Amino acid sequence: MKLIFIRAGSAILLSEFGERPVNIGDVVVRGANTLCGSEPEGSITVTTLYLDRDYVIDQVFWQHAALLSDRLDAQDFAGDLYSEPAQILHLGQDRAGMLMPWLDELVALSLDGPSPERFCRLQALLFAVLDVVRPYVRTTPKRRSPTQRRATHPGTPSLRKFAPLRAEARQAVELLRGAPDRRWTLQELAAAVHLSSSQLGRVFVDAYGKTPITYLMTLRAEHLARLLRETDIPIEQAMREVGWHSRGHAARMFCQAVGVTPILYRQLSR
Repeated sequence: MKLIFIRAGSAILLSEFGERPVNIGDVVVRGANTLCGSEPEGSITVTTLYLDRDYVIDQVFWQHAALLSDRLDAQDFAGDLYSEPAQILHLGQDRAGMLMPWLDELVALSLDGPSPERFCRLQALLFAVLDVVRPYVRTTPKRRSPTQRRATHPGTPSLRKFAPLRAEARQAVELLRGAPDRRWTLQELAAAVHLSSSQLGRVFVDAYGKTPITYLMTLRAEHLARLLRETDIPIEQAMREVGWHSRGHAARMFCQAVGVTPILYRQLSR
């Protein structure tokens, strides 16, 4: 997940929550596999913290150890409690201002990569920041959005280890990135990397946290966004170039990924 702290300027964010303005003192919280674009209003300065999902689940477990039996229980608990894939937290300039020295020190300590000597200080700074931010994070009984349910299929903690990606997963990604406009099916992609469809699905989700077809949808949305920003070609032509031949389907997929329709995205990007 990401925590994006707005330090100066303002922007319009485009994500699953739709189109929202952000200003100094706001913090954007984004879950894993959540697309989010921005259109700065003049200029904007941010500091971004990246938190590993397993690390966050581990902290939830220890925070609620009296209620939870194990980390798998903590994973379900966190999924129920923090189900929104993206939020904007309005801390205010004064409260956010007290975080800036801690954020600056976190950045300075991270420049040279991981260091055992700095581990405790990094942990202390991170927890100090989270202690201020956490009360503003909304909880809700609602489950994840439809896009998140389709896009996110994390493997169990025991399977997601720090290990090289399977060659078949890397090859599948290269094929999708090399020809995102092709009408791929899971069966065709699996045959190309010499796996069964079910095997490729498991290998790919463990490697990238989403299914191959959802990964392809994300690629197409990113390519379409770039064409809408950087070219003047008609929207329908841009949709065909990225592999979507139905305008209605393309608009729905793009809106799910980015938060606004292609027409509005082009208007905002100009």
